[in-house]
Amino acid sequence: MQNYSIQKYKKSDCSIWNGFVSTSKNGTFLFHRSFMEYHSDRFHDFSLLIYNRGKLVALFPANIVDAVIHSHQGLTYGGLILSKSVGGEKVKDIVCALIDFFKTNRMNSVYIKSIPTFYHKKPSNELTFFFSEYGAELYRRDLNLAIDYNAPLEFHKSKLKHFRKRQGSGFCIKDTEDFSNFWNDVLIPRLEEKHGTSPVHSLEEITLLKNKFPESILQYTIEIDNKLLAGITIFKTESVVKSQYGAVTEEGEKYRALDFLFIELIKKYKAEGYRFFDMGTVTENNYGLLKQKEELGCEIYTQDFYKLNL
Repeated sequence: MQNYSIQKYKKSDCSIWNGFVSTSKNGTFLFHRSFMEYHSDRFHDFSLLIYNRGKLVALFPANIVDAVIHSHQGLTYGGLILSKSVGGEKVKDIVCALIDFFKTNRMNSVYIKSIPTFYHKKPSNELTFFFSEYGAELYRRDLNLAIDYNAPLEFHKSKLKHFRKRQGSGFCIKDTEDFSNFWNDVLIPRLEEKHGTSPVHSLEEITLLKNKFPESILQYTIEIDNKLLAGITIFKTESVVKSQYGAVTEEGEKYRALDFLFIELIKKYKAEGYRFFDMGTVTENNYGLLKQKEELGCEIYTQDFYKLNL
């Protein structure tokens, strides 16, 4: 791999890194340094820039724990971010160069969580193929539920029945800049009550990210008589809309307010020309949640997780 050189990311590379993400064939705003570094205190960054004959051809967003490399644990997905012009043979060489680099630096193993295919601007499946060729094993596969807007919308008849019943009932849907009411009054208490968990992002973190990516991170709420019933937090890329968080109060459940808000947003973003509406993963045999998302029109995709022992 004499034509390849790999450099660890340093702060002076920020503009080069962000510029490459913007023009890559599979990068999203999650890979911009401003997003990756909002929680830099939690992770030891080990991101890499890969050059071929002096030209930047790929990025590898990553962190390190002891002698184990992760395609960044602070991100929903990861792997190689590739130039639009890079072909399959070159990706094989990049993977080989990466493995040599990790071995030279005495790493023990590498973990990669793939980017769901519907986020690709151009098909970018080379990494998982060649990574497997070099001995990587699939150790986990999640169900990822998403709506393909190229197909007709298909809401379950019961969802549509209740949606139509509630039209004109006084619902008020807002696109708000303030996350605090939804976070404090709905999301945090409901996650704790139902699952014993907290949001991945604190209120301070999501507000910071909103300020950095005002066009990509949006908060919608639904009210009746000025009473907050439910909300959905959206992460939006060039062609994919993702419901990052969705939660509803006990009273909102009686009104089926979250379903109403989902259907309104799904229809809105289809009309605006987006390619997919991503409703996230379903894990731990949660068939109730799986059914709920399928009834809102989602189909099953997968997100694969690989491990390579070095």
